Amino acid sequence: MYQIGILVYITLFRIVALFHKKASKVVKGHRNAWRILRNNINHDKEWLWFHAASLGEFEQGRPIIEQIRSDHPKYNIIVTFYSPSGYEVRKNYGGADVICYLPFDTLLNSKRFLDLVKPKIAFFIKYEFWPNYLLQLKSHNIPTYLISGIFRPEQAFFKNYAKPYRSLLRNFTYFFVQDQKSADLLKSIGYIDNVCISGDTRSDRVLDIKSKAKVSDIAIAFSKKRSNPLDKILIAGSSWPKDEILFIPYFNEHPELRLIIAPHEIHEDHILAIEAQLNRPSQRYTRTTPKDAAKSDCLIIDCFGLLSSIYQYGDIAYIGGGFGTGIHNTLEAAVYNIPVLFGPTFNKFIEAKELISCGGGFSFESKEQLDVLMNLFLSNEEAIKKAGEKAGEMVKKGSGGTKIILDIIKL
Repeated sequence: MYQIGILVYITLFRIVALFHKKASKVVKGHRNAWRILRNNINHDKEWLWFHAASLGEFEQGRPIIEQIRSDHPKYNIIVTFYSPSGYEVRKNYGGADVICYLPFDTLLNSKRFLDLVKPKIAFFIKYEFWPNYLLQLKSHNIPTYLISGIFRPEQAFFKNYAKPYRSLLRNFTYFFVQDQKSADLLKSIGYIDNVCISGDTRSDRVLDIKSKAKVSDIAIAFSKKRSNPLDKILIAGSSWPKDEILFIPYFNEHPELRLIIAPHEIHEDHILAIEAQLNRPSQRYTRTTPKDAAKSDCLIIDCFGLLSSIYQYGDIAYIGGGFGTGIHNTLEAAVYNIPVLFGPTFNKFIEAKELISCGGGFSFESKEQLDVLMNLFLSNEEAIKKAGEKAGEMVKKGSGGTKIILDIIKL
């Protein structure tokens, strides 16, 4: 049934790609993947394969990739993506020898891919379960690891009616999961000796980013204290229009608050829509100077690659996506010891729950609730300091997963 289903899915996907830009990128990327593999795969060294659905999953695998690159240069590394949001941003990542899309999960593609790459080990990050690839890895006796895995009771693996789907898990050599609940769920269906709680490897990643944070003259000039010592800076990271209609009106009404917006999508129409909502002076990052930025109340980050460092200039962070399919990376902000605010769609994100639990993160469901939180932080310096310290402490406590994983794998 799956073999028929995946062929139907591919057919429909290709039809949609005729009208949908993102889907079109995937289809073209898959075709190009075979050329990339043919031209760049050689076997002078053994290959390690990392697969990530998108950018967030890649960031979870990145600390392991970079530690392996440092400690075991004898290996070549291939990274594959499913989504354009991962591939397009990281296609030039220097830590891997080959980067491409993962061709659709057909039996023919999975055999062809493994015949070309011949990986010594495969790493799937968080929740990628492609049956044909997993079955082929198993049949080739290639050790396969799930990294930063998350399991929930509602997943088909844990339903009696989906036992055939559950059998996919047998193809994994070892499960490195983020929390006790995931470990307990796996143990409930018989996986006992090959499960380890290693936490979220993104904690290692964001701590490393913080230690190497980029310095921005423009952001420094913008963030210098004004005449009022109570002035605060809100960093809105990976924001969407549904987020912007909540925090921009608050910013407009509070002159003691300055704002840095790093929207999730930076195309011209989105930037113009943001600017149309602002009633106070703003500058685009790529079009300003330190002198002009210092005079502005809002700085719009209209380029990629800066957000994880920009958080260092903030007092409070707003993480976008909470009024859509899910929030973006909260740890990137929390590592800088600042309170983290986000919308209601966070249940699939353990780190967000942990931030709320420790008092470093705060969720809201409406503009009114956001206003209450912002009023508290703008009027209470101690509240910002206390929440920020708890957020930063949570990140530090969650670190160390990379070492746990590599100690068990023993390359």
